[in-house]
Amino acid sequence: MKRLIPTLKGDKVELELLMLVRTILAGCKEIAFRVSQGALGDVLGSTLDENIQGEQQKKLDVIANQLLKSMLLSDENVRSIASEEEDSVVPGAADGRFIVAFDPLDGSSNIDINGQIGTIFTVFAARPELAADDPEQFKQTGRKQLAAGYVLYGPSTMLMLNTGGATRCFTLDRTHGGFLLTNEAVSIPKQTAEFSINMANSRFWFEPTTKYIAELLQGEVGPRNKRFNMRWNAAMVGDIHRVLSRGGIFLYPKDNRDADKPAKLRLLYEAMPMAMLIEGAGGSAYAESSAILDIEPDSLHQRVPVIMGSADEVAHAVSFY
Repeated sequence: MKRLIPTLKGDKVELELLMLVRTILAGCKEIAFRVSQGALGDVLGSTLDENIQGEQQKKLDVIANQLLKSMLLSDENVRSIASEEEDSVVPGAADGRFIVAFDPLDGSSNIDINGQIGTIFTVFAARPELAADDPEQFKQTGRKQLAAGYVLYGPSTMLMLNTGGATRCFTLDRTHGGFLLTNEAVSIPKQTAEFSINMANSRFWFEPTTKYIAELLQGEVGPRNKRFNMRWNAAMVGDIHRVLSRGGIFLYPKDNRDADKPAKLRLLYEAMPMAMLIEGAGGSAYAESSAILDIEPDSLHQRVPVIMGSADEVAHAVSFY
């Protein structure tokens, strides 16, 4: 097994970026320990507060955000950070070379049932002409990501990481405390018979989504002439990990539940980093008709519809839009 450091050096990733990724992973290892303790660690349940998204915060949301925030702000190479749990940009070192955005704990509804949850992160080069607290720092397309990944806290703690080439998978060795390379080139099959979507929202979908999912549900007697199975984890990290592991398509489309929030997932904290991982594994990632990695954020907490996974199936789904 290869450790994380030689693997990144082999890709000629600069040392500063390597050390920044290690800082993020140090925070994730601490979160993994807290998750593993469950009720023994007093991390279950909700707080009385809401985050900037208007969502009630879980105790572990707050803990994970504070851990990553503290560790990143102590890194002299971090100029700015943006978190799904923070109202605005948090400045770091004035001359830091990198900016980091993260969702400290994706899948919060799964915390209290011991379900899949994870941390999602992305790293960009800082824009030296802008102040550290300027949100314009983060108005960069996903093609400019230097690194993106997630850590999945499951039966084993796993890291999916992309630094510009192939998407790679690492597993946390709890004996020695390091992430070891377990798949050096993740590959998503182009075709699939598995889809992931929240069917509870079906009455709110717009026509293209309704038609596409109806086609899948017809199975062998429909136009696709094959049976499709549905899987849903209620945590993007879990659903995307399954897609990266064995193929599939994941959708979180626009709907008409709330005119002010037609889309659910955040571009910067969720869609962009996941799109980099998916494309690095040979898949496709779209916000309906636009490639996610080509979208430049217009705000820190911008939301977008998401369709990503096996390339042929994504192309077919996108054709409905």
